[in-house]
Amino acid sequence: MLSLISPSPPLLHFTTNKATLQSFIIPSTSSNTRGSRGRWVPRTVTRVSSSDETKFAIASIPTTTTNVNVVDDDEDVVVESAEEVVRKFYDGINGRDLASVEDLIASNCVYEDLIFANPFVGRKEILQFFKKFTDSISIDLQFVIDDLSTEDSSAVGVTWHLDWRKRPFPFSKGCSFYRLEVVNKKRQIIYGRDVVEPAIKPGEAALVVIRGVTWLLQQFPQLADRL
Repeated sequence: MLSLISPSPPLLHFTTNKATLQSFIIPSTSSNTRGSRGRWVPRTVTRVSSSDETKFAIASIPTTTTNVNVVDDDEDVVVESAEEVVRKFYDGINGRDLASVEDLIASNCVYEDLIFANPFVGRKEILQFFKKFTDSISIDLQFVIDDLSTEDSSAVGVTWHLDWRKRPFPFSKGCSFYRLEVVNKKRQIIYGRDVVEPAIKPGEAALVVIRGVTWLLQQFPQLADRL
């Protein structure tokens, strides 16, 4: 993978009578922060002077990049974008290739699937959960990403559904959130949460339940300590 860094713009050339053309590069003063979302390109300034004309200068405008691969200058290590890591995560689950998923998950990752009472804590426990999941369903059942956010290098939101042999599977829509960090020069998932479409949809009855629980809390505030 290549780092997406804009090249310096070409110098501009002018033709004048008895003119002296001098070109030089002014190094960028911005820091080259490891794992940052973008880089400043050094500004190129072209000066033209003439005994007959007024001196002037033209400077290129610095450009930045967003959510792209970042190069670690110390060891020329390319850090993948958050989008790439999450897509690889889904590809590994679909291919039942948990070995490829292992390196995408931080050792201290916390993963919440909201159909379970407690989160899965740590890479080992999370991989055990995925192993049970993939062993329980056919490989014909595949995750399909409907939409995925790409603007943030540390957080990604995903909407998805399941396909059975390229046909939508019932009650399988979901959305997930992932937080990522660069750990040991690799971008890894440190937190995840899955919310899945319920098979039973209470509709407006859910609003009645919420209203009832809210009324109880207002009447008996001490109940909030038991939530």
